[in-house]
Amino acid sequence: MPDNLPALALFDFDGTITTREMLPDFFRLAIPRRRVQFGGLLLAPLIIGYKLGVVSGSLLRAAIVRLGFTGVSLRSYQDHGLDFAGSVLPGVIRPEAAERIAWHRARGDRVIVVSGALDVYLAPWCQAHGLELICSALAHRDGRLTGHYEGPQCVSARKREQVLQRVDRSAYSEIYAYGDTVEDRELLELASRRFYQGREVVEIPV
Repeated sequence: MPDNLPALALFDFDGTITTREMLPDFFRLAIPRRRVQFGGLLLAPLIIGYKLGVVSGSLLRAAIVRLGFTGVSLRSYQDHGLDFAGSVLPGVIRPEAAERIAWHRARGDRVIVVSGALDVYLAPWCQAHGLELICSALAHRDGRLTGHYEGPQCVSARKREQVLQRVDRSAYSEIYAYGDTVEDRELLELASRRFYQGREVVEIPV
C-alpha cells in the first residue's frame, strides 16, 4: 500500500466526543413541554426496561420520537437544532477528543463523525468544524415531523453499513475508530487502530 495515502478516522459522537450522551438533552429542549411531562408517564416502563438492559436503546429512542415529535413543526425542530449546536454542544466537548480530531485534520486524514444522534444538531456542528457526518435523521412531510426516523437509526451494524457504502477503505493507509459503548462495536471492527472510552484496545469490549 502506498505510503502517501491518508488515514481515515471514524468518531462516534455521544460519550466519545462529548462528555455524556446528548440526545436526552436535545429531547428535553425540542419536545413540547406538555409532551415531556405526559410522555414521562407513558414511557416509564420502557425507560425502566432500558435501565435494566431488557429494552434496547433503539426501541426507546423510537418511542420517544413517536410520542414527542409527531406533528411538530419542522421549522421549530430545525431552530432547536441550530440553537443546541451553537449554545449547548460547545460546553460538553471533551478536550482530548477535540485535540485528537485536530491531530487527524493536521495530518490530512479524512474525519467522519458516525453517530446515532440526529442530523438537526450534528450537521451544523460538524460543518462548523470541517467534519463529515453519517447519522440518524427524522422524517418529515408537509412541514411537519412524522414521528418516525428517516430509515434505520445509525447505530450498531448500521454504522458499519453506512461507512462501507460511502468509503472505499482501500484508499486509506490506516483506519482509526473511536467509540464508547456496545453500539460502536461494529464501527470499531472496521479499524486497524481502535480506541474505546479513550484508550487504544486490541480486543473490542463486548
